[in-house]
Amino acid sequence: MTRPPARTGPPPEVAAFLDRVARLPAARPASGRPGRLIFTVDATASRQPAWDRACALTGEMFLATRDLGGLAVSLAYWRGFMEFAATPFLTDGAELARRMSTVTCLGGQTQILRALRHALAESRKEKVGALVLVGDAIEEDVDAVCHAAGELGLFGTPVFCFHEGANPVAANAFRQVAKVSGGAYAPFDSASAGTLRDLLRAVAVFAAGGRTALAALPGATAARIAGQLPAPKGRT
Repeated sequence: MTRPPARTGPPPEVAAFLDRVARLPAARPASGRPGRLIFTVDATASRQPAWDRACALTGEMFLATRDLGGLAVSLAYWRGFMEFAATPFLTDGAELARRMSTVTCLGGQTQILRALRHALAESRKEKVGALVLVGDAIEEDVDAVCHAAGELGLFGTPVFCFHEGANPVAANAFRQVAKVSGGAYAPFDSASAGTLRDLLRAVAVFAAGGRTALAALPGATAARIAGQLPAPKGRT
């Protein structure tokens, strides 16, 4: 029996996500200033393996944007009983990874709404090119979360939801958050560190240099650009 050919490139869901990212309006900041990105990760007890993977990949976001004016990343996370923290915007990948390495995941409920409100406060101070949200669950009022995501969209800060696992309730909620903010949704699993790497790199490049920079990324991931997000204003 003939075996089907091995799949190359990212999974279809990831390719669709990257397609939609490419259709976003340009997010390049003022000349000479690095793009700002908020990297939000669920640090509750079930998330330790994903946290470790994300920690290992943070440096690649900075490397991917060196020629685009750079990137400033603020790490935000929640864990335990109502604990929420965020770093300043950092331009050193090693420093961000060091700070992540000091955090141990701790049981608790999700605080996605709190993370979105934090991003809103930062967006009111200065342009934030993108918010990345990595998680596997949502235990909050989805309407309230979507309202905050919609407000971020008004500030031009799209939310990119990277969903680990197969929880259908979380998948539906994350898709809605992405849609109302003008962002995008993409699933990944515990074995797909490469997929998470591609996703983080793509959004980092978008935050630093906009759609043009994203479209110029080499390789199969960047080549699969075509459709999930709203077209830029003035285009159909």
